[in-house]
Amino acid sequence: MKEENILTTGKLFFWLSFILGNICLFGYLITKDEGFAFYGFMLLFFGSILNVLVIITLLIYGAFNKNYLDTCYKSIGTILINIPIATLYAVIGISILNF
Repeated sequence: MKEENILTTGKLFFWLSFILGNICLFGYLITKDEGFAFYGFMLLFFGSILNVLVIITLLIYGAFNKNYLDTCYKSIGTILINIPIATLYAVIGISILNF
């Protein structure tokens, strides 16, 4: 795999998680439809599993292809940016649903 493809993988999973999380959060805030909140929490659960699998795959790929290890780390770093965002959205979602 080329360096561009590795970086694109990280960006793809970052943006996919970010955009779907925004749709769920703001969809609930705008419509008050609890389906958005439910799917947001499902996204948090299944998205976390998927992102961890991608990170493990990139780590394994980088371990076997030492030339691409730094690129894999950069791609993993891009994916990990979603952790504080997802935490913030989860706290917002829980606090909104409790009121």
